[in-house]
Amino acid sequence: MDTRPIDFSAVRTAMQRYVDQEIVPGASWAVLRGREVVDQQCVGFADREANTALRTDHIFRAFSNTKIFVTCAIMLLMEEGRIGLDDAVETFLPQLANRKVLKQGAASLADVEPANTPITIRQLLTHTSGLSYGIFDPGTVLFKGYNGAGVLNPLTPLADMIDKLADLPLSYQPGTSWEYSVATDVLGHVVEVVSGKPLDAFLNVRIFEPLGMTDTDFYVPEAQQGRLVALYNGADVLDPMKPGLTRADHLPYPYAYRRPFPRLSGGGGLVSTLPDMLALVRALLPGSDALLKPDTLRLMMTNQLPSGQTIRFANLGPIPGKGFGLGGAVTFAPTPFDPPNSTGEFQWGGLAGTHWWICPEANTAGVLMTQRYMGFWNPFFFEFKRLAYQAVGG
Repeated sequence: MDTRPIDFSAVRTAMQRYVDQEIVPGASWAVLRGREVVDQQCVGFADREANTALRTDHIFRAFSNTKIFVTCAIMLLMEEGRIGLDDAVETFLPQLANRKVLKQGAASLADVEPANTPITIRQLLTHTSGLSYGIFDPGTVLFKGYNGAGVLNPLTPLADMIDKLADLPLSYQPGTSWEYSVATDVLGHVVEVVSGKPLDAFLNVRIFEPLGMTDTDFYVPEAQQGRLVALYNGADVLDPMKPGLTRADHLPYPYAYRRPFPRLSGGGGLVSTLPDMLALVRALLPGSDALLKPDTLRLMMTNQLPSGQTIRFANLGPIPGKGFGLGGAVTFAPTPFDPPNSTGEFQWGGLAGTHWWICPEANTAGVLMTQRYMGFWNPFFFEFKRLAYQAVGG
């Protein structure tokens, strides 16, 4: 075992700078070399107004960090032979059969053509199904359709979302493009149908309890709400480095994460802590206590997109060098923003700045958490990872 001391002072200095500049309220992180935790720290505040220092036991809104849990749930069912990656989703959710697809340049939801193929479980895991989110592309036909139908309504269960999606067209032919979407919420309901359990119950029995995750759930119990960190908006959504943070605990809707809601969002519904997220990341590393089989883990971390295709976001366009595995992005060509030795890195994050990564080739993994709206892939995350990789490899 490598026992060299590792100097993470540059990491802490950088994160403290982002706190001092009011880019993030606080940040907590853990970095692994192999399976060993070689750094775990917190800087800044859980609540700026109350001057509460951030601690490792503080609870964060995970947002899209939820997706890796639901992906693992699907992979557990796959290992048991209860789901096949190339099964059509209509096998489990008949409402999603006979899809229609918006024609190129469609002016209305009625301007459609039949889907060439059914949606598969693999396409849902890789966001290549043709589903959308109804969040990131204001003004488009599908944005209006999703919002008009209340696809993301937290007051209705997942089954209701499937019924709403059944009446909406896809944005492209399944398997031909990439668009971040409600696909993982759909998979959450697949888990319910296949297992016969509500999503929270399945996750609790198969993932949270076995991994000792005591604070991960779809809401924070009232007795523990003092540990829920405050949520903040940045000063300018288009300028992630403009100083200034505004309290925003009401987002994304009143009482979110503070009480049970009918919608158990597989795409963004969980809360978690640094130790709990670290437990999941360690369980996705090879070892006798891994959550999934080695072949399953390798498959998840393998780019599933066709050659030449990358992930893309409505406001950012294509993201160079980034493909997508099962449940997270895969770096096949590091950009100047990435650590130079991060080829093969598997990672994702949440809208408010919770992130995880695993890089087998660099022998490192980790978790970085803050709570700033639009904190996904904010500059603080890229600088943190470059410095963390440098420390581990240096």
